[in-house]
Amino acid sequence: MYNVRVVYVEIGENEEGQRLDRFLRKYLGEAPLSFIYKAIRKDVKVNGKRVSRELILNSGDRIDIYITDEKLEELRPKARSTACTKQVKREFTTVYEDGNIIAVNKPFGLLTHGDSVEKKHHLANQVVDDLIIRGEFDPKSSKGFTPAPANRLDRNTTGIVLFGKNAKALRDLNRRIRRRDGIRKLYLTIAAGELNERLELSGALVKDEEKNRVTVVRGGNAAVRIAAKGDESSRDTKSDAVREIVTIAEPIKTANGYTLIKVELVTGRSHQIRAHLASAGYPLVGDPKYGDEDINEKIRNRFGLNWQLLHAWQIEFSHLEDSPLNYLEGRPLCAEPTKRFTEIAKDIFGDTNFLEIEK
Repeated sequence: MYNVRVVYVEIGENEEGQRLDRFLRKYLGEAPLSFIYKAIRKDVKVNGKRVSRELILNSGDRIDIYITDEKLEELRPKARSTACTKQVKREFTTVYEDGNIIAVNKPFGLLTHGDSVEKKHHLANQVVDDLIIRGEFDPKSSKGFTPAPANRLDRNTTGIVLFGKNAKALRDLNRRIRRRDGIRKLYLTIAAGELNERLELSGALVKDEEKNRVTVVRGGNAAVRIAAKGDESSRDTKSDAVREIVTIAEPIKTANGYTLIKVELVTGRSHQIRAHLASAGYPLVGDPKYGDEDINEKIRNRFGLNWQLLHAWQIEFSHLEDSPLNYLEGRPLCAEPTKRFTEIAKDIFGDTNFLEIEK
Protein backbone atom coordinates (compact mmCIF):
# COMPACT_ATOMS: atom_id res chain seq x y z
CA MET A 1 0.00 0.00 0.00
CA TYR A 2 1.51 3.29 -1.08
CA ASN A 3 1.45 6.25 1.31
CA VAL A 4 -0.34 9.41 0.24
CA ARG A 5 1.53 12.64 0.85
CA VAL A 6 0.80 16.30 0.20
CA VAL A 7 2.47 17.95 -2.78
CA TYR A 8 2.60 21.73 -2.38
CA VAL A 9 2.52 23.88 -5.53
CA GLU A 10 2.90 27.64 -5.26
CA ILE A 11 1.39 29.69 -8.06
CA GLY A 12 3.70 32.25 -9.64
CA GLU A 13 3.39 34.76 -12.46
CA ASN A 14 3.62 32.04 -15.12
CA GLU A 15 0.65 30.19 -13.65
CA GLU A 16 -1.68 32.97 -12.42
CA GLY A 17 -4.85 33.85 -14.28
CA GLN A 18 -5.71 30.22 -15.12
CA ARG A 19 -8.63 28.14 -13.97
CA LEU A 20 -7.68 25.47 -11.45
CA ASP A 21 -8.70 22.57 -13.70
CA ARG A 22 -6.73 23.92 -16.64
CA PHE A 23 -3.63 24.41 -14.52
CA LEU A 24 -3.87 20.84 -13.19
CA ARG A 25 -4.28 19.48 -16.72
CA LYS A 26 -0.87 20.97 -17.49
CA TYR A 27 0.77 20.14 -14.15
CA LEU A 28 -0.47 16.53 -14.32
CA GLY A 29 -0.04 16.34 -18.06
CA GLU A 30 -0.52 12.56 -18.35
CA ALA A 31 -3.74 12.48 -16.29
CA PRO A 32 -7.12 11.93 -17.97
CA LEU A 33 -9.74 14.63 -17.47
CA SER A 34 -11.81 12.34 -15.25
CA PHE A 35 -8.86 12.00 -12.86
CA ILE A 36 -8.45 15.80 -12.71
CA TYR A 37 -12.11 16.38 -11.86
CA LYS A 38 -12.15 13.65 -9.23
CA ALA A 39 -8.94 14.99 -7.67
CA ILE A 40 -10.40 18.51 -7.42
CA ARG A 41 -13.44 17.11 -5.59
CA LYS A 42 -11.49 14.94 -3.14
CA ASP A 43 -7.72 15.46 -3.18
CA VAL A 44 -7.00 19.12 -3.94
CA LYS A 45 -7.17 22.25 -1.80
CA VAL A 46 -6.29 25.84 -2.61
CA ASN A 47 -5.05 27.91 0.32
CA GLY A 48 -6.33 25.16 2.62
CA LYS A 49 -9.89 25.07 1.23
CA ARG A 50 -11.90 22.94 -1.15
CA VAL A 51 -12.74 24.99 -4.23
CA SER A 52 -14.49 24.61 -7.56
CA ARG A 53 -12.60 23.68 -10.69
CA GLU A 54 -13.50 27.11 -12.18
CA LEU A 55 -11.48 28.99 -9.54
CA ILE A 56 -9.08 31.52 -11.10
CA LEU A 57 -5.62 31.18 -9.58
CA ASN A 58 -3.65 34.17 -8.34
CA SER A 59 0.08 34.57 -7.82
CA GLY A 60 0.92 33.41 -4.30
CA ASP A 61 -1.89 30.85 -4.06
CA ARG A 62 -0.87 27.45 -2.68
CA ILE A 63 -2.31 24.25 -4.09
CA ASP A 64 -2.20 21.12 -1.94
CA ILE A 65 -2.44 17.86 -3.92
CA TYR A 66 -2.91 14.64 -1.92
CA ILE A 67 -1.23 11.97 -4.02
CA THR A 68 1.29 9.12 -3.84
CA ASP A 69 4.81 9.59 -5.13
CA GLU A 70 4.25 6.77 -7.60
CA LYS A 71 1.09 8.34 -9.02
CA LEU A 72 2.73 11.76 -9.23
CA GLU A 73 5.65 10.30 -11.15
CA GLU A 74 3.23 8.55 -13.50
CA LEU A 75 1.13 11.63 -14.23
CA ARG A 76 3.68 14.43 -14.37
CA PRO A 77 4.73 15.34 -17.95
CA LYS A 78 8.20 14.11 -18.79
CA ALA A 79 10.73 16.95 -18.97
CA ARG A 80 12.95 17.17 -22.00
CA SER A 81 16.57 16.17 -21.58
CA THR A 82 19.17 18.71 -22.61
CA ALA A 83 21.31 15.76 -23.67
CA CYS A 84 18.67 14.98 -26.28
CA THR A 85 17.90 18.53 -27.32
CA LYS A 86 21.52 19.12 -28.32
CA GLN A 87 20.88 16.74 -31.22
CA VAL A 88 17.90 18.77 -32.52
CA LYS A 89 18.59 20.70 -35.69
CA ARG A 90 18.00 24.43 -35.36
CA GLU A 91 16.52 25.70 -38.63
CA PHE A 92 15.32 29.14 -37.55
CA THR A 93 17.24 32.36 -37.01
CA THR A 94 16.57 34.84 -34.19
CA VAL A 95 15.25 38.26 -35.16
CA TYR A 96 14.92 39.69 -31.64
CA GLU A 97 15.01 38.41 -28.06
CA ASP A 98 14.64 39.79 -24.56
CA GLY A 99 13.51 38.38 -21.22
CA ASN A 100 9.85 38.25 -22.28
CA ILE A 101 9.73 37.33 -25.96
CA ILE A 102 11.73 35.83 -28.77
CA ALA A 103 10.94 36.61 -32.42
CA VAL A 104 12.29 34.10 -34.92
CA ASN A 105 12.48 33.84 -38.71
CA LYS A 106 10.77 30.59 -39.72
CA PRO A 107 12.21 28.87 -42.79
CA PHE A 108 10.30 27.40 -45.73
CA GLY A 109 8.81 23.93 -45.22
CA LEU A 110 8.77 23.92 -41.41
CA LEU A 111 5.51 23.65 -39.44
CA THR A 112 4.92 26.20 -36.68
CA HIS A 113 3.20 23.58 -34.50
CA GLY A 114 3.13 19.82 -34.77
CA ASP A 115 0.24 18.04 -36.44
CA SER A 116 -1.10 14.49 -36.62
CA VAL A 117 1.79 13.48 -38.89
CA GLU A 118 4.72 15.54 -37.59
CA LYS A 119 4.77 15.67 -33.79
CA LYS A 120 8.44 16.44 -33.12
CA HIS A 121 10.29 18.37 -35.81
CA HIS A 122 8.47 21.71 -35.85
CA LEU A 123 9.32 25.30 -34.99
CA ALA A 124 7.75 25.33 -31.51
CA ASN A 125 9.89 22.39 -30.39
CA GLN A 126 13.03 23.82 -31.98
CA VAL A 127 12.62 27.15 -30.17
CA VAL A 128 11.87 25.53 -26.80
CA ASP A 129 14.83 23.16 -27.18
CA ASP A 130 17.09 26.12 -28.02
CA LEU A 131 15.87 28.00 -24.93
CA ILE A 132 16.58 24.95 -22.77
CA ILE A 133 20.11 24.54 -24.14
CA ARG A 134 20.88 28.23 -23.56
CA GLY A 135 19.48 28.14 -20.02
CA GLU A 136 16.59 30.48 -20.87
CA PHE A 137 13.96 27.92 -19.90
CA ASP A 138 14.08 25.11 -17.32
CA PRO A 139 11.31 22.55 -17.88
CA LYS A 140 12.12 20.80 -14.60
CA SER A 141 11.08 23.86 -12.59
CA SER A 142 8.09 24.63 -14.81
CA LYS A 143 4.65 24.05 -13.32
CA GLY A 144 2.95 23.55 -16.66
CA PHE A 145 4.03 26.60 -18.67
CA THR A 146 6.10 26.15 -21.83
CA PRO A 147 7.17 29.01 -24.15
CA ALA A 148 4.88 28.98 -27.18
CA PRO A 149 4.17 30.87 -30.41
CA ALA A 150 1.53 33.60 -30.40
CA ASN A 151 1.06 33.58 -34.18
CA ARG A 152 1.18 30.79 -36.73
CA LEU A 153 2.51 30.60 -40.27
CA ASP A 154 1.66 27.94 -42.84
CA ARG A 155 4.36 25.38 -43.60
CA ASN A 156 5.49 27.12 -46.80
CA THR A 157 5.21 30.70 -45.49
CA THR A 158 8.46 32.11 -44.13
CA GLY A 159 9.09 34.92 -41.68
CA ILE A 160 8.47 36.23 -38.18
CA VAL A 161 6.86 34.12 -35.48
CA LEU A 162 6.52 35.62 -31.99
CA PHE A 163 7.04 33.45 -28.89
CA GLY A 164 6.18 34.37 -25.32
CA LYS A 165 8.95 33.24 -22.96
CA ASN A 166 6.72 33.64 -19.90
CA ALA A 167 2.98 33.34 -19.36
CA LYS A 168 2.34 37.06 -18.86
CA ALA A 169 4.01 38.00 -22.14
CA LEU A 170 2.36 35.14 -24.05
CA ARG A 171 -1.09 36.05 -22.74
CA ASP A 172 -0.58 39.67 -23.76
CA LEU A 173 0.57 38.71 -27.27
CA ASN A 174 -2.31 36.27 -27.71
CA ARG A 175 -4.87 38.79 -26.52
CA ARG A 176 -3.60 41.56 -28.77
CA ILE A 177 -3.43 39.35 -31.84
CA ARG A 178 -6.91 37.97 -31.16
CA ARG A 179 -8.39 41.46 -30.67
CA ARG A 180 -6.28 43.09 -33.41
CA ASP A 181 -4.96 45.51 -30.81
CA GLY A 182 -1.50 47.00 -31.11
CA ILE A 183 0.22 44.37 -33.30
CA ARG A 184 0.47 45.11 -37.02
CA LYS A 185 1.57 42.24 -39.28
CA LEU A 186 3.13 43.00 -42.68
CA TYR A 187 3.96 40.46 -45.37
CA LEU A 188 5.82 40.53 -48.68
CA THR A 189 4.74 38.57 -51.73
CA ILE A 190 5.03 38.52 -55.52
CA ALA A 191 1.76 38.38 -57.42
CA ALA A 192 0.76 38.03 -61.04
CA GLY A 193 -0.66 41.20 -62.59
CA GLU A 194 0.44 44.82 -62.21
CA LEU A 195 -1.19 46.39 -59.18
CA ASN A 196 -1.00 50.18 -59.41
CA GLU A 197 -2.95 51.31 -56.37
CA ARG A 198 -3.48 50.41 -52.74
CA LEU A 199 -6.25 47.88 -52.21
CA GLU A 200 -8.36 47.55 -49.07
CA LEU A 201 -10.07 44.18 -49.40
CA SER A 202 -12.87 42.96 -47.16
CA GLY A 203 -15.22 40.02 -47.20
CA ALA A 204 -15.40 36.62 -45.60
CA LEU A 205 -13.79 33.21 -45.95
CA VAL A 206 -15.69 29.96 -46.21
CA LYS A 207 -13.47 27.00 -45.43
CA ASP A 208 -13.81 23.54 -46.94
CA GLU A 209 -12.09 21.36 -44.38
CA GLU A 210 -11.94 18.25 -46.55
CA LYS A 211 -10.16 20.05 -49.40
CA ASN A 212 -8.19 22.36 -47.06
CA ARG A 213 -9.25 25.25 -49.25
CA VAL A 214 -11.07 28.53 -48.63
CA THR A 215 -13.45 30.55 -50.78
CA VAL A 216 -13.74 34.33 -50.56
CA VAL A 217 -17.21 35.83 -50.19
CA ARG A 218 -17.08 39.41 -51.40
CA GLY A 219 -19.44 42.24 -50.66
CA GLY A 220 -18.28 44.30 -47.70
CA ASN A 221 -21.06 44.54 -45.10
CA ALA A 222 -22.96 41.64 -46.68
CA ALA A 223 -19.93 39.41 -46.23
CA VAL A 224 -19.53 40.58 -42.66
CA ARG A 225 -23.16 39.67 -41.96
CA ILE A 226 -22.51 36.22 -43.40
CA ALA A 227 -19.48 35.89 -41.16
CA ALA A 228 -21.56 36.87 -38.15
CA LYS A 229 -23.72 33.79 -38.69
CA GLY A 230 -20.70 31.54 -38.13
CA ASP A 231 -19.35 30.48 -34.75
CA GLU A 232 -16.86 33.26 -34.05
CA SER A 233 -15.50 31.37 -31.06
CA SER A 234 -14.62 28.31 -33.13
CA ARG A 235 -11.19 27.64 -34.53
CA ASP A 236 -10.26 28.00 -38.19
CA THR A 237 -10.15 24.22 -38.42
CA LYS A 238 -13.93 23.97 -38.03
CA SER A 239 -15.53 22.63 -41.19
CA ASP A 240 -17.58 25.13 -43.19
CA ALA A 241 -16.68 28.00 -40.81
CA VAL A 242 -17.31 31.48 -42.23
CA ARG A 243 -14.89 34.18 -41.10
CA GLU A 244 -14.62 37.93 -41.67
CA ILE A 245 -11.41 38.96 -43.41
CA VAL A 246 -9.67 42.29 -44.02
CA THR A 247 -6.53 42.51 -46.15
CA ILE A 248 -4.63 45.63 -47.30
CA ALA A 249 -2.33 45.30 -50.31
CA GLU A 250 0.09 48.02 -51.40
CA PRO A 251 2.30 47.78 -54.50
CA ILE A 252 6.04 48.29 -54.06
CA LYS A 253 7.32 47.58 -57.59
CA THR A 254 5.73 46.43 -60.84
CA ALA A 255 7.47 44.93 -63.86
CA ASN A 256 6.70 42.61 -66.77
CA GLY A 257 3.23 41.69 -65.54
CA TYR A 258 4.18 41.10 -61.88
CA THR A 259 3.96 43.12 -58.65
CA LEU A 260 6.01 43.05 -55.50
CA ILE A 261 3.35 43.68 -52.84
CA LYS A 262 3.39 44.68 -49.20
CA VAL A 263 0.39 43.13 -47.47
CA GLU A 264 -1.09 44.07 -44.11
CA LEU A 265 -2.93 41.15 -42.57
CA VAL A 266 -5.60 42.89 -40.50
CA THR A 267 -7.35 39.63 -39.68
CA GLY A 268 -5.40 36.39 -39.50
CA ARG A 269 -7.22 33.54 -41.22
CA SER A 270 -5.90 30.40 -42.83
CA HIS A 271 -4.86 31.04 -46.48
CA GLN A 272 -6.24 34.59 -46.22
CA ILE A 273 -3.61 36.46 -48.25
CA ARG A 274 -3.43 33.81 -50.95
CA ALA A 275 -7.19 33.52 -51.44
CA HIS A 276 -7.98 37.23 -51.02
CA LEU A 277 -5.42 38.48 -53.54
CA ALA A 278 -6.39 35.76 -56.00
CA SER A 279 -10.05 36.77 -55.73
CA ALA A 280 -9.02 40.37 -56.49
CA GLY A 281 -7.20 39.28 -59.66
CA TYR A 282 -3.64 39.16 -58.28
CA PRO A 283 -2.83 35.51 -57.50
CA LEU A 284 0.50 34.77 -55.85
CA VAL A 285 3.01 33.40 -58.33
CA GLY A 286 3.68 29.71 -57.86
CA ASP A 287 0.64 29.17 -55.63
CA PRO A 288 -0.56 25.63 -56.45
CA LYS A 289 -3.93 26.08 -54.73
CA TYR A 290 -5.14 29.59 -55.61
CA GLY A 291 -2.74 30.61 -58.39
CA ASP A 292 -3.11 30.85 -62.17
CA GLU A 293 -2.00 27.58 -63.80
CA ASP A 294 -0.53 29.20 -66.93
CA ILE A 295 1.44 31.77 -64.92
CA ASN A 296 2.58 29.10 -62.48
CA GLU A 297 3.96 27.05 -65.38
CA LYS A 298 5.93 30.05 -66.64
CA ILE A 299 7.30 30.71 -63.15
CA ARG A 300 8.15 27.04 -62.68
CA ASN A 301 10.01 26.91 -66.00
CA ARG A 302 11.84 30.17 -65.29
CA PHE A 303 12.73 29.75 -61.63
CA GLY A 304 11.93 26.14 -60.71
CA LEU A 305 9.40 27.49 -58.22
CA ASN A 306 6.57 25.18 -57.18
CA TRP A 307 5.17 27.17 -54.25
CA GLN A 308 4.01 30.71 -53.52
CA LEU A 309 6.46 33.32 -52.29
CA LEU A 310 4.94 34.64 -49.07
CA HIS A 311 7.04 36.10 -46.27
CA ALA A 312 5.94 37.45 -42.86
CA TRP A 313 8.26 40.41 -43.10
CA GLN A 314 7.57 42.82 -40.26
CA ILE A 315 5.69 43.23 -36.98
CA GLU A 316 5.01 46.66 -35.51
CA PHE A 317 3.84 47.39 -31.95
CA SER A 318 1.63 50.28 -30.81
CA HIS A 319 -0.78 51.26 -28.01
CA LEU A 320 1.13 49.22 -25.44
CA GLU A 321 0.53 51.55 -22.49
CA ASP A 322 -1.00 48.78 -20.35
CA SER A 323 1.26 46.01 -21.63
CA PRO A 324 4.26 44.30 -19.99
CA LEU A 325 5.83 44.73 -23.44
CA ASN A 326 5.42 48.53 -23.52
CA TYR A 327 9.15 48.98 -24.18
CA LEU A 328 8.50 47.64 -27.71
CA GLU A 329 6.27 50.61 -28.54
CA GLY A 330 7.17 51.93 -32.00
CA ARG A 331 9.96 49.39 -32.43
CA PRO A 332 9.43 47.31 -35.59
CA LEU A 333 10.81 43.77 -35.82
CA CYS A 334 11.90 42.90 -39.34
CA ALA A 335 13.02 39.62 -40.94
CA GLU A 336 14.86 39.51 -44.25
CA PRO A 337 13.16 37.33 -46.89
CA THR A 338 14.81 34.08 -47.92
CA LYS A 339 17.64 34.00 -50.42
CA ARG A 340 15.24 32.37 -52.88
CA PHE A 341 12.67 35.17 -52.53
CA THR A 342 15.37 37.83 -52.89
CA GLU A 343 16.89 36.28 -56.00
CA ILE A 344 13.54 35.96 -57.78
CA ALA A 345 12.54 39.51 -56.80
CA LYS A 346 15.85 40.83 -58.11
CA ASP A 347 15.43 38.95 -61.39
CA ILE A 348 11.94 40.39 -61.96
CA PHE A 349 12.17 43.87 -60.42
CA GLY A 350 15.87 44.65 -60.12
CA ASP A 351 17.70 45.35 -56.86
CA THR A 352 15.35 45.68 -53.89
CA ASN A 353 16.47 46.57 -50.37
CA PHE A 354 13.69 45.14 -48.25
CA LEU A 355 14.90 46.97 -45.14
CA GLU A 356 14.38 50.32 -46.88
CA ILE A 357 10.82 49.70 -48.07
CA GLU A 358 8.60 52.54 -46.86
CA LYS A 359 6.63 51.37 -43.86
